[in-house]
Amino acid sequence: MAKVYVLLYNARTENEGIHTVQMGDRTKVLMFESQDDATRYALLLEAQDFPTPSIEALDSEEVEGFCKTADYDYELVKEGMLAIPPETNIDSDWENEEIPQKTEETQVSSETASDLSSDELDRIRRQLEGLI
Repeated sequence: MAKVYVLLYNARTENEGIHTVQMGDRTKVLMFESQDDATRYALLLEAQDFPTPSIEALDSEEVEGFCKTADYDYELVKEGMLAIPPETNIDSDWENEEIPQKTEETQVSSETASDLSSDELDRIRRQLEGLI
């Protein structure tokens, strides 16, 4: 069982959440081999005005199991790989949030970004930030 480092928000509370990145239509959890690399990534997030996560050591199999349950992808960030957060981040509020379950069909909104006003896009962005 390998130890990895993940970024958690509200660690060890009922409102705990794990940092994820959105890759197309998939959600990915980053697992860092090195605590220093995880810390550097967290500092980069903070520089982007993202809430500062806790760096927590977990068993890689535990994280992989969570990802399978939540239908998330995961990536092992090898020591020395300079992972950089995406330019756009989504902050989330995990309160009353449940792990999504796999479904046969995925519902897609018919509205596109070009159909929405700037205020509406900002509102949606804030809601999405509340999910991660």
